[in-house]
Amino acid sequence: MSVQQSHYEASLAEYSNHLAAIALLKQHRPYLEMIPSLRRPDESLITIPLPIVRLRNSATTAPEATCLPCDVAILMCDPEWKVKTGVEILIFIHRPHEDFSDLLKRWRQTQVWLDKDYEWLMPPRHSHVLSEGANTVYPLFVVFSETSERILRGLVGAELPFIMQIPNLLFEEERRDAEGLGSRGGEE
Repeated sequence: MSVQQSHYEASLAEYSNHLAAIALLKQHRPYLEMIPSLRRPDESLITIPLPIVRLRNSATTAPEATCLPCDVAILMCDPEWKVKTGVEILIFIHRPHEDFSDLLKRWRQTQVWLDKDYEWLMPPRHSHVLSEGANTVYPLFVVFSETSERILRGLVGAELPFIMQIPNLLFEEERRDAEGLGSRGGEE
């Protein structure tokens, strides 16, 4: 059985919310400890789904906006000073029909792009936050029970952290809707 598009979409939607992102990071303690303040989560991290960065190649070329191949960027912020810290966590959700080399290439391509000077294109609510590039970029991979053993072995072998996402009620609701068993929009 392969990863379903609905699992990917539900995870992307879920982790776009900062509280769900914190819940995800709770499953990988070293990253959870990077959050500046758990008492002020709405001011301590910014989640950006399908993030875009503005790359500054050199003094002779204009900055270029690039959509990163990660699924969610989690940027840490100092809640007192309202500035981004030097820590960025990039979430890579296993996509349908994606094999290990495809998943790994997304991380490697992201590393190449973020090796240059860059700034994040911030969500409107956080547009005031200084968005220069990070000191350190950390990956976190989200896989599913349907993810092949080959991918899991590859992530372990490459020493890349991953979280096994067990389908929950959110995914069950998606399945029921797809099968036409959910609400019928007023039909009773």
